[in-house]
Amino acid sequence: MRSHWWVMGVGLGLYGGACKTTPLESPADPKGEAPLSTEVHALIDEAADPCVDFYRYACGQWLDETVRPADQPRYGRFHELRERNKLAQRTILEEDAADANATGDAAKLGRFYATCMDEAAVETAGIEPLAPLLEAIAAAKDDAGLMRVLAQLQQVGARPLFDLDVDAGYEDPEITSVHVDQGGLGLPDRRYYLDEGEAAEALRAAYVEHVAEILDALGEPDAPQRAAEVVALETELARVSIPRDQIRDPDQRSNPMTVAELAKLTPTLPWKAYLEAAGIPEPKHLNVVAPSYVEAMGKVVAGAEWPVRRAYLRWQLGHALAQHLPARFAKADFEMYDLRLNGQAEPTPRWRRCVETTDGVLGESLGRQFVDRYFAGDSGRIAEEMIGQIEQAFAAALPGLEWMDAPTRERALEKMHAIVNKIGHPEQWRDYSALEVGSVHVANVMAGQRFEWRRQAAQVDGPVDRGEWHMTPPTVNAYYNPSGNEMVFPAGILQPPFFSADNPMAMNFGGIGMVMGHELTHGFDDGGRKFDGSGRLTEWWGPDAVSRFEERATCVEQLYDTYEIQPGVHLNGKLTLGENIADLGGIRQAHGAYQAWAAAHGGDATPAVEGLTNEQLLFVAFGQIWCSHATPEAERMLATTDTHSHARYRVNGPLSSYPAFWEAFSCEEGTPMHPAQVCEVW
Repeated sequence: MRSHWWVMGVGLGLYGGACKTTPLESPADPKGEAPLSTEVHALIDEAADPCVDFYRYACGQWLDETVRPADQPRYGRFHELRERNKLAQRTILEEDAADANATGDAAKLGRFYATCMDEAAVETAGIEPLAPLLEAIAAAKDDAGLMRVLAQLQQVGARPLFDLDVDAGYEDPEITSVHVDQGGLGLPDRRYYLDEGEAAEALRAAYVEHVAEILDALGEPDAPQRAAEVVALETELARVSIPRDQIRDPDQRSNPMTVAELAKLTPTLPWKAYLEAAGIPEPKHLNVVAPSYVEAMGKVVAGAEWPVRRAYLRWQLGHALAQHLPARFAKADFEMYDLRLNGQAEPTPRWRRCVETTDGVLGESLGRQFVDRYFAGDSGRIAEEMIGQIEQAFAAALPGLEWMDAPTRERALEKMHAIVNKIGHPEQWRDYSALEVGSVHVANVMAGQRFEWRRQAAQVDGPVDRGEWHMTPPTVNAYYNPSGNEMVFPAGILQPPFFSADNPMAMNFGGIGMVMGHELTHGFDDGGRKFDGSGRLTEWWGPDAVSRFEERATCVEQLYDTYEIQPGVHLNGKLTLGENIADLGGIRQAHGAYQAWAAAHGGDATPAVEGLTNEQLLFVAFGQIWCSHATPEAERMLATTDTHSHARYRVNGPLSSYPAFWEAFSCEEGTPMHPAQVCEVW
């Protein structure tokens, strides 16, 4: 089962923090701290005009002087904190692995990490741990057998044909539902299969070679021919898949059905056999996210011969586990996905891959130790206070929204007051006692996947666990969950140096304050606004307010469509609409909260950083959280697949539509950062 569709967070370009905590101590830590003014100005390009390109002004010197590591396709200030967090996790895991007296979760963590790091043992094990699954694929003779094998493969992390998620229901957010979604592709998006041109054709040819390499490593006879057939099958799946910018709409995603109704969509595929093998024999709450895809997928499968079906299943298994198999698999995976698709010149170091894998399987166990060491003191209290100030700013701005009628405005205020804020870590830690960790790495990974599958399957048709988190504590990100009407800020993002009780509040509000405002605004973006305060998908807006909101959303969509990140490569304003609305609202809520804080503290008139007013400092701090580099390949892929905009436009887009920014930097109308036509939603 996969991550929930709405867990987008504030985006991979983010770094941030929301409280004063025990600083992380790792080899990556800088020795000594520069004065605040020096630190801020060290990133700024003083020669750049903030009214022409504020991103260049705020980040120019950082962009000129920072070299992107060869093992990372994207690197920014967020990644600097993420690397420190991973080094801290590495320290925890290495200590656990070295402790012969470790017991309980510490022993389990140490053993899992140690087996991951033991490359010789990975080579010795080879593909033998996959033998039962490969035998099941070979033994499948009919459609019921196919569906049973699909369930087995999905339980170890593969995603053939379709995806399955367990989450709150759209109609009743208090009950856990099964959600069947489209899936089954090995490339990042349907466009990679369908786009025309020499570059697209060359990539597909390389992809066929990659599939052939994985199939050959799994012992597939005539791997090149089978690879071509597998890619042809995936191309048909891509052709019937719904584009990303269309499937975002929760109204379209909500299609409750019975198992019998699902079966009618694909008469040749026995869903009862699949659900029984998946451990969800008779779900009473079932939703099909993309009925048209599921129906067409059934026809694609019916038209595929059995040798092609089996080769496709073998490929999907090898693809899912390649990073955990011998070097031949990992090398092929790197060359296709990291090097060719992302422009990443060097493989990710094994220690980092093993930290990420351990976090994925035993995340709350590892997170508990991380929190104990690095999330101390008043962290939660300070973060909670800042969130309260952001919410007050949102509430204070509502009466000024003339496009929203009074009843809708009142219901929006009620929804905001109903938001649940989760800070740092779960109240109840996950119990991993049923998960056995052995001496074979890929077997441990599959055991972890099965453990999580069973845990989620057991929740189906039961009450939603409101205490559950969908990010682990060390994660440097945050998210808004519409079905829970909750904002979640893991300890990983609540770290210095991006927030500190010792920093001027203008910087704090420009940094983590903007993140908080961003997540809050997600509750009222083009998707989040369709859920009420209880998390139910329902229309609670008046018709005139809906019409006026959509006019403003169209303005945002069309604005971001104009942004060109490379010659001929534009942002997709429809795909990124929700995130762009959240960015526009986030900086406004953060600035409004800062103004209220300053008024309550005597005006905050003394500049904290030489050469900048505190108002300017807030916007500079906001701009500097997005300083980042990316390879051209990564930029192109993100333009196709990511719901977030390019870093430059996450800064310049919101600020060019915000009058308070124009005033702070005296930007005259007609300058690029003060255009005549602007977009305003929240």
